[in-house]
Amino acid sequence: MTDIAQDRITDEEIEILQEIMNIAFGKATADLAEYIDIFIKLSVPDVNIRRTDDISQYISDAIRNHGPISVVEQKFWGKFKGYALLIFPAGSGKELITILSGEEFDAYGSNSIDELEKATLMEVGNILIGACIGKIADILNDIMTYSPPIVLLEKHAGAIVLHKLLDPNDNVIILRTIFNFEKREVSGLLLLLFSQESIYWLKRALNEFMEQYE
Repeated sequence: MTDIAQDRITDEEIEILQEIMNIAFGKATADLAEYIDIFIKLSVPDVNIRRTDDISQYISDAIRNHGPISVVEQKFWGKFKGYALLIFPAGSGKELITILSGEEFDAYGSNSIDELEKATLMEVGNILIGACIGKIADILNDIMTYSPPIVLLEKHAGAIVLHKLLDPNDNVIILRTIFNFEKREVSGLLLLLFSQESIYWLKRALNEFMEQYE
């Protein structure tokens, strides 16, 4: 295996992490698909390393437009820690209400629709984020704790104030996948942001994971 250097991730380690992502994201979408009985298609997961203050632009580029978005944000920590961001185009929560309930969202009163949309996004976020992070932790022999999720409606990428979440001078490992709900006009983006202080532990865990197969 490669030597462990605290300040960088090697190409080999990125490949290992990408394979673990495939397993974890697959587990997350399988759990959600079982819950709502609809197939979810995943893009090939991507690993990227960016400075914290570059992430808003990264998200804008990833969603391919600068329109409003809805975001489920959740902190997680164990031996490694970071943040999960589940991002949908604004209004997707209304379509998710239909998918989960089987009823059109306009069947509900207008006064309750925002709260119902938030609750629906939070429910989807709990399933996707929990299953994904939980599987990564399981593979890498860690136990995770989660903060309560926060839902932001009708925001722009720049409104995700990451300097409050992560040191703006740090590098962050970004794990990303795009998912689409079959036969529905709903797609989303799942980002996992690992803090710089987690890199050393993560490198050791990835190396120990691969040593099982040598």
